[in-house]
This record gives sequence, C-alpha cells and structure tokens, in this order.
Amino acid sequence: MKTFIGGIGCFWDEKKYEGIKGIISTECGYCGGDEPNVTYKAVCGGDTGHIEVVKVEYDEKEKSYEDMVNLFFELHDSTQVNRQGTYVGIQYRSEIFYNTDEERQIAEKVLNEVNSKLDGKVSTKVTKEKNYCKAEAYHQKYEQKKSLKY
Repeated sequence: MKTFIGGIGCFWDEKKYEGIKGIISTECGYCGGDEPNVTYKAVCGGDTGHIEVVKVEYDEKEKSYEDMVNLFFELHDSTQVNRQGTYVGIQYRSEIFYNTDEERQIAEKVLNEVNSKLDGKVSTKVTKEKNYCKAEAYHQKYEQKKSLKY
C-alpha cells in the first residue's frame, strides 16, 4: 500500500477518488504549513501555509505513483490559481506533496507534460510533504454524510 497526497481544491472532493480501481481509502487533511497541527478555522484564514488535501492510499499492484499523478490532474483544473471553482483562497491551490526524490521526479515529469499540453498555464506546485495532519472528523467523508441527510 502506498500514499499520494494532493490538493485538488476543497478536500471534500475526496469523493472524486471513489470507485476508482486501485484506490483503497481517502482521508481529508492539511499539508504544507509550518505548524504540525492546525484546525480548519486556522487554515481557512489563509496564513498557515497549509492547504486542504486528500491523502489517498492506493494499491501499488494496481496503480503506480505516475498513475496517481495523472489522476490528480484529471480530477481538477490545474490552471486555476489559488482556487477551484467557487472555492477561493491560497488553501485551495493545486499542489502535489512528495516524500521521495523518485516521487518528486515523477510528479515534475507529469506536471511538465500537462503544462506543455495546456500552453504553460498549469499552476500546480510540487513540494516536499510537510506537516501533514488529518482534518477534523466532521470533514471526513463529508459529501457521503451530507447525502445521507437528504
């Protein structure tokens, strides 16, 4: 089992990973800032450096890290700067967090390929994972919980 962490806008978009072969689980969280633990309220303030991310556990027998990076680009609009649709703010930026040099190289390779196809308009950052923390329980599987109410 391997892990991929990416910011595709609001972390409630974790639902976009549902039903994809090789995806084992998802978790909403925060990553990229200076503090090891943050809250939703602090991240929404926009000055923690953290962004909302989805941590995806996947079966490396079914998907490669490169497959996950390609999927990341398929699931959101990487040309939007500090936003995704109606979600606006630095905490919604497009960003891939890597842990190894190999992951960095793969992420940068795919980013460059996508950027070439999109005439240099990709805003996605590739950054070393820093201070990932799980989001509050009420954010986990939020869209699923919301749909059960209606």
